[in-house]
Amino acid sequence: MLARGKVRDNYAVGNDRILMVASDRISAFDVVMNEPIPGKGALLTQMALFWFDKLGHICPNHLTADAPESVVTDAEKPYVVQRAMLVRRLQPIPVEAVVRGYLAGSGWKEYQHHRSVCGVPLPEGLHNASRLPAPIFTPAAKAPAGSHDENISFAQTVDMIGQDLAERIRTISIALYETAYGIAAAKGILIADTKFEFGLSPDGTLVLMDEVLTPDSSRYWPAEAYREGANPPSFDKQYLRDWLETAQVDGAAWNKSPPAPTLPEEVISLTAAKYQEAWTRLQAAG
Repeated sequence: MLARGKVRDNYAVGNDRILMVASDRISAFDVVMNEPIPGKGALLTQMALFWFDKLGHICPNHLTADAPESVVTDAEKPYVVQRAMLVRRLQPIPVEAVVRGYLAGSGWKEYQHHRSVCGVPLPEGLHNASRLPAPIFTPAAKAPAGSHDENISFAQTVDMIGQDLAERIRTISIALYETAYGIAAAKGILIADTKFEFGLSPDGTLVLMDEVLTPDSSRYWPAEAYREGANPPSFDKQYLRDWLETAQVDGAAWNKSPPAPTLPEEVISLTAAKYQEAWTRLQAAG
């Protein structure tokens, strides 16, 4: 195994490819829960493949033309079918490219104090869940496993990776978001915000990598439930986060550090249902 992430297990395939296998693990507040969400890994992989296909004209991605099943044994095939991607090995860029179309989560908290998000000034009079005048790029520095990513300004991004690369990532990320937003909105889903990850190929090409536009990396809202001033009930793990805010470990409020609270069956099944509804809507005709 090359690396074990919060959700994905990565295996080296030669020197130039990686087999990414999405598990049914789920994390919240950067802590992996003890209980899996049945079917989540396969759903995330199929959703990522859907979006890679829709967005390939904007930026090349890390997918290879080979099937994941072609690099495993017959005994291993049941563990990779539907839930694995065989991808090119890249040099990861240590910045999460976050794009926000609405004011929510940490962005809403920051706006209340500074009328800006990650150094991007915003107009007065916005509310929780307000749609922004235009999507904004609000990057984060990737933290080591077990730590929280840190929101940074564009100037800090430039210091980390250089002006040209930072500007290219910002332009491409906003284009990806705007295209995906239009596709999802036609299916009754508002993508409030999302994060992209990029890497560089050996020849210096900027490549979209990891997962893309899944409920694990995006805030999905049902369009029919959207009202400015309050977060709608989302098709992502916000339901789980909300439950964890009230959960207890050993009689005390959970401190958002391991060990995680035990998830009740109702929380597991409802979380699975929210992920499934997002995927069902995206696949709908029309």
